[in-house]
Amino acid sequence: MTPQEYVQQKAAASGSSFYYAFLFLPAERRAAITAFYAFCREVDDVVDEVSDPQVAAVKLAWWRKEVASAFAGQPSHPVMQALLPHSSAFGIRPEHLMAVIDGCQMDLDQTRYLDFAGLERYCHLVAGVVGEVACSIFGRSSEQTIQYAHRLGLAMQLTNIIRDVGDDARRGRIYLPISELQQFEVKAHEILQRSAPWGYSERFSALMSFQAQRAHRLYDEAFALLPEADRNTQKPGLMMANIYRSLLVDIERQGFQVLHQRTSLTPLRKLWIAWRTHWRGH
Repeated sequence: MTPQEYVQQKAAASGSSFYYAFLFLPAERRAAITAFYAFCREVDDVVDEVSDPQVAAVKLAWWRKEVASAFAGQPSHPVMQALLPHSSAFGIRPEHLMAVIDGCQMDLDQTRYLDFAGLERYCHLVAGVVGEVACSIFGRSSEQTIQYAHRLGLAMQLTNIIRDVGDDARRGRIYLPISELQQFEVKAHEILQRSAPWGYSERFSALMSFQAQRAHRLYDEAFALLPEADRNTQKPGLMMANIYRSLLVDIERQGFQVLHQRTSLTPLRKLWIAWRTHWRGH
């Protein structure tokens, strides 16, 4: 299997909304974003699939060395072999990849966030930086487009957090800020138990509605930042945004039933949203 085939398989196997947006890109940009996405998946899988935190930390340390070696001209992993040829053309720098690793390291080091400022730092590393790299691969003419992409990355990560409350709780993690749990009088153990008798209380619904409103606000702020001149090249990001926001709306309509299930969109619906965004341009 060639490095290009490896990253293509990695991206397609994830079933992610990102994959559907990549389909509409020109060949070189599609190859670059697929390789970058595969890198993000590889690093993220270390945290999600390795049960021993010490082993996961060793693997992340290996990835740090691999990034350094790759940019020194000696990539050994197929993901880096596929990504490196595109780094110069699209401004992908070692610090971008290291930031993603730093974000995954945070998953190993902490399972709670005191306030939104702390959570926002995490979102910056695992999503904001990813958005910045992606928008450069898609093509941009304005520095303001980086601000748009970063804000959009935060909105999408908050959508992920809302969707995955139950899954994360099963792993002992709560990404919802402690200060906001206290604000809505929701106890951490209520979330961690997932199927406890208290169920989906009004307190929990109010907490989740607060999270959703913030995510919607970030989507709106991101769209407002996107310069008209870059709207066409940034269509893949807009496709992803529309897919994620549709997911958020579905979760809201279902009354935030996120503790016992993981809401998702069908592949056909994702493809339809991507196609519609491609032709409408927004």
